[in-house]
Amino acid sequence: MSADEIADPVSPWDWLPALFLFSATALVVVWQNSRLGVLWDLSYVLENSFRMSLGQVPYRDFPFPYPPLTFLIQATLIKLAGRAFWHHVVYCAVMGGGATVLTWRILINLFRETPHAPLLAFSLSLPLVVLGIYCVFPHPFYDPDCTFAILLSILLLQHFADGEGSLLGGVLAGMTLVIPLFIKQNTGSAFLATTCLALFGLAGIGAMRHRPISHYAAILAGAAIGLLLALLIIQMTAGLENYLHWTVQYAASRRMPPLADTLAIYEDPNLPIWIVFFALGTLLVLWGHEDTWALLSALLFAVPFAWPAIYLLIDPDPSERADRLLALWPVLLIVSFVVAVLSLRQRAGLSMLLPFILIGTINGALMSQQLWGSTYAIWPLFIVLFACSINSVTLLSKRPSVWMSAPTAILASTFLLIAGGTYVWSHERLDYAKLDDGQLTEATLPELKGLSTRGNWIPNFEQLARYAEQEIPGEDAILILPGEDLFYYTTGRQPRVPVLMFDHTVNPYTPDEVLKIGRDLQVRWLVVKHELQLDDDVVDGDKVRLTKLLKQDFKMVKRLKGYDVYQRRHA
Repeated sequence: MSADEIADPVSPWDWLPALFLFSATALVVVWQNSRLGVLWDLSYVLENSFRMSLGQVPYRDFPFPYPPLTFLIQATLIKLAGRAFWHHVVYCAVMGGGATVLTWRILINLFRETPHAPLLAFSLSLPLVVLGIYCVFPHPFYDPDCTFAILLSILLLQHFADGEGSLLGGVLAGMTLVIPLFIKQNTGSAFLATTCLALFGLAGIGAMRHRPISHYAAILAGAAIGLLLALLIIQMTAGLENYLHWTVQYAASRRMPPLADTLAIYEDPNLPIWIVFFALGTLLVLWGHEDTWALLSALLFAVPFAWPAIYLLIDPDPSERADRLLALWPVLLIVSFVVAVLSLRQRAGLSMLLPFILIGTINGALMSQQLWGSTYAIWPLFIVLFACSINSVTLLSKRPSVWMSAPTAILASTFLLIAGGTYVWSHERLDYAKLDDGQLTEATLPELKGLSTRGNWIPNFEQLARYAEQEIPGEDAILILPGEDLFYYTTGRQPRVPVLMFDHTVNPYTPDEVLKIGRDLQVRWLVVKHELQLDDDVVDGDKVRLTKLLKQDFKMVKRLKGYDVYQRRHA
């Protein structure tokens, strides 16, 4: 597939905004990594990626409630480049910058027939410099990777779903629809389902109007082929029954929220107020016949975006400030749905149903941890949906005016950049970890080069790693409670215990079962961490009982800074 098949040709000068957006986003990701180290989440990804790089197969060899692609990517990076944390920082920076550029290119295509399309695309993409997929949480993770895959798929769909390019290219574009499903279940399945429904709908409309639908058939065939190939690979490696058990049945039992929690995002008391502003702005666009009315409508559209920025001057509490920013999501979801429905007759092809694909995908993502927990890596989808809404309102207007679209984009993006920058600076989304305690410390071990965070977490862990290197034989099995650190990744030891972290989501075993596993595997060493960087009660409630049960088989041999080391009795 050539580059010309993906997007319209542009001159090298046209890519200067993309270069700026990529570089600025990547720098923010690197800066975030230089000051923040969220050990719990980071360890879960890299510890399991490391064990996969050693040949252990998830779902078959150890319990694993997540799809594999993010972990397999990191495992490949470890396999090819070795164990060095800064390699993963580079990965996040490249992916973060790349996602911002993909968003920019999608917006170029959306505004193709709009005056000043480059200005609109660049203005709306600018907030992603601070709200990019890896800007809020800067370590390798599945939510950002899933968003990147969705953006790539949308960009390909913009070309092939409208009948341009070859049928083979359409099949390959269709195969990309499946990729997000194997990065994050809820977001990926929502994207795949809504996109396939949209393509079936477009094919039906095309058939009724006696228009060619082979391009839709090619994309749908590609999605079916991609899904079958993925399932075949899973069956040949981990076993499809194992995969479905851990990623569907078990994951749903541990993480599926009640429907009431999912719908709670639409209960913000300010929601009706912001909808009124959007409604008034839309009415002015429909009825106004002068540029003054168009400019006034733009100001009305910008008011909900201005509030999170203005609120920075009112309340110093980072949590309250973040709430005002995140409250934009339900407003946009409702408004974009209404204007997309109203403008259906003015649209054709993918642009007609893209807003509904995005709305379905975003709501699927929010099923995980609602607004507070799930939006940190999907801001590009917010931007694309907002751009679709601007397009919808423009199409509804009898006299489209750049005085509506350009000021709306510039004002909204400016306010998002201000409020979003403060949101990232305060790292409020990461308030479940102790990130402000003590001086900033940097790792000294080669494997952890590039890892920094405040407090004594890193020096204390490095003391444990050095002690293990000197005192614990490499072939001995070790059980670490609760598993917050990059122990196996740092030391290069083969994990022998099926569960590396003991929290409600990933640990399926009761304390008695863990005790039995330790005895069956002849675990000779137990390491218990005194205090966690994690500031939330996500560790198993049975941790105290589990620790007490295990200690009956072990005796303390060393007290380190932050850790107690035990050896099995009568070993």
